[in-house]
Amino acid sequence: MTSADSDQEEQGQTSAWERAWKVLAPVTDLVTPMAVRVAASLRLTDLMAGDAVPVEELARRSGTDADALGRLLRHLAGRGVFTEPQPGTFAVNEPAALLASDHPSHMRAQLDLDGFGGQMDLAFTGLLHTVRTGRPAWETVYGTPYWHYLAANPKISASFDAMMASGADYVADAAKGYDWSGVRHVVDVGGGTGALLAEVLRANPDLHATLVDLPDTVERGRRHLAELGLDARCAFAGQSFFDPLPAGGDVYVLKRVIHDWNDDDALLILRRCAEAAGRHGRVVMIESGGGPGGDPAMVTEMNLRMLVLTGGRERTLDDYLALATRAGLTLTGVHHTALGHIILDCTPLSP
Repeated sequence: MTSADSDQEEQGQTSAWERAWKVLAPVTDLVTPMAVRVAASLRLTDLMAGDAVPVEELARRSGTDADALGRLLRHLAGRGVFTEPQPGTFAVNEPAALLASDHPSHMRAQLDLDGFGGQMDLAFTGLLHTVRTGRPAWETVYGTPYWHYLAANPKISASFDAMMASGADYVADAAKGYDWSGVRHVVDVGGGTGALLAEVLRANPDLHATLVDLPDTVERGRRHLAELGLDARCAFAGQSFFDPLPAGGDVYVLKRVIHDWNDDDALLILRRCAEAAGRHGRVVMIESGGGPGGDPAMVTEMNLRMLVLTGGRERTLDDYLALATRAGLTLTGVHHTALGHIILDCTPLSP
């Protein structure tokens, strides 16, 4: 082979690589997603405060290495996140503004590697384990099952609660999607810090409630509802929802709970609700992705995400109907909300 032939072959190989990279880079690049998460974790958008800032000053503000920070920001600027108006000086542009702590999307918290959102995404480094075994990757990556990890890490657990309560419009959409008239007492099963209950209680001044979740979460919920002046109308039960639930409620509501669990665990949760509801109560499941016009890509992502994290799954309306029937419930109504919630209204089957 001549030198010219070797050069042509090398150029051909490089060209093939370049062509392949252009096709696959948008779905394989790990550098940019991690760089965005680091920028979010360091609160760089907040620290720039709307000004163009020299990288040395920004490194001082963020407690980072100036050279490493400059390389990070230069890469992100090349991808359209942040700008470099002068060499070594960086500024916030429209995409970078989405990473502000006070942005209503709460994207910064969702991407923060020091919080639940970032920890959740890093679980996907164990995706190969999940695909090979069908088991959650979380335990492989973090050394303990998902819910045990949250219980043992109060900071991450509090970050999880805050993320579940974020998106005021989304929470309000779920609360308004059900007709609470005639309901005297609602039991929010797995209700986190009470974001849904707060919406329901404010809109229905004669309604009382019970918040059920693990003890530390319920205590945060007590403080949250007290700050809103709603705690006098709410009882608190710090417990597992796999144990018998407080009886006597008119409605037992499960917002985005059932999708966290495999079928066996989901059945047990629903049966506990049916037992507590008795002959005259109702069990209401509020889930997402089941409404008409939903984003199929979001559904498939969430379905994979739930498997990687907890072993749960996204379900169709027929799937929920089958679960309800096996749990001793009959479906009496289905409601779709403007923001994509699906609300399933069930009653316990007569003995």
